[in-house]
Amino acid sequence: MHRLLSTNLADLLLDAVCIVDVESRIVFVSAAFERIFGYAPEEAVGLRMFDLVHPHDRELTRQEAQRVTDGGLQLGFENRYVRKDGRIAHIRWTARWVETEQVRVAVAHDVTERKHTEALQAAVYAISEAAHTAEDLLALFERIHQTLGGLLAAQNFAVALYDAERDELSFPYHVNERHAAPPPLPLGADALCAQVIRSGQTLLVTPETAGAAEAAAAAAPYWLGVPLATQRGAIGALVLQGYGEDARYTEKDRDLLQFVSAQIAFAIERKQMHARLQHMAQFDQLTELPNRQLFLDRLRTALARARRDHTRLSLLFLDLDHFKQVNDTLGHAAGDLLLQQVAQRLLGCVRSSDTVARLGGDEFVVLLESGPSSGHADNVAQKILAAFAAPFTLPGQRVAIVPSIGVAVYPDHGSEATTLLAHADAAMYQCKRNAAPAAWRPVSTPAPHPSSHGGASTAA
Repeated sequence: MHRLLSTNLADLLLDAVCIVDVESRIVFVSAAFERIFGYAPEEAVGLRMFDLVHPHDRELTRQEAQRVTDGGLQLGFENRYVRKDGRIAHIRWTARWVETEQVRVAVAHDVTERKHTEALQAAVYAISEAAHTAEDLLALFERIHQTLGGLLAAQNFAVALYDAERDELSFPYHVNERHAAPPPLPLGADALCAQVIRSGQTLLVTPETAGAAEAAAAAAPYWLGVPLATQRGAIGALVLQGYGEDARYTEKDRDLLQFVSAQIAFAIERKQMHARLQHMAQFDQLTELPNRQLFLDRLRTALARARRDHTRLSLLFLDLDHFKQVNDTLGHAAGDLLLQQVAQRLLGCVRSSDTVARLGGDEFVVLLESGPSSGHADNVAQKILAAFAAPFTLPGQRVAIVPSIGVAVYPDHGSEATTLLAHADAAMYQCKRNAAPAAWRPVSTPAPHPSSHGGASTAA
């Protein structure tokens, strides 16, 4: 081999010089091989170079090695190797085949740091893009998980979000090979996450570094948590867990995750703000029911589905009798509380597939899709009247309130959203006019049956 190069000269190079035989078995490496691959030259000789190649890169590496053996020059081929310590090294090769010696002579240039920097830049860009394009928080978390998986071992990954008002921790995204996502819990119930969020500092737990308390709290031998820091404090944490040596997190992994966490925290805040604005635009802030706009969207969608499937749908238009007197007598705070209780009773009278919406004031509407019978709307109306038979509990007293209900059915009363709503509204007012007048009053005993109140009736 000395006819090919001088060993002393080769050992001065920062790049590693490698000579392998036709079977890719190492016959010589320079001193730099140990710095790049982790094996001393005396350890490396006799090893098969292919055995050190990252499993995902072996087939492509075999093809490239064969091309060189066939006489081609290798200029700038890149692949990955598993170092002796288990870390990944990215290598750029130049190589050629020496026919007279039946060996490949190659020079390995370590580009791991360059690859690391490129990966970080790509990750930051991907997370920033996801913040703008992901449909919702779940889609954002999935994109973040995928992005982190390209940087480090992220098989077991969770996003923990902290609600400071409730001092509560939730796990809206949780992928773990051994454990299901925990339910929302007090922050103190998860000692490691609590430490990360309260301190605003990254925490790395390994069998070598963990104290007794940390080891007991960690659900896996290797645990890495990074705070999601914002100007208003930590809004949660990113958590990685590892159960084997392939997920032995290092200080470098900690720094990497901390570097991208600022982008992730910004992306989550942006999505949360968008979700809040969207919720405010679509839901009534007092009752949390869909508002008029969202209801109309759902009604149009339901009508399209009913036309396609040749099914029926019904609308129940409700107005609370004597509600103004509640506001005038007990105050608007009591009126707001009453509306919230009304919303909950209405929700208890319908299926999860139905829609209860507040159109404004004391007007509510119920959308019933694909009722099991032609009388389904009447049955639900009677169920609502029965639910209103019990008085509502307000601060200091209980009050009896009953609704007037108007019903419209597709296709009997129209085929368009505006037509059906107008019919149900008119039927409700007809019901109110037909009902015997009754004065509103607080009650201290259970309210009488709705039939005794002028407004407790329905019309179609």
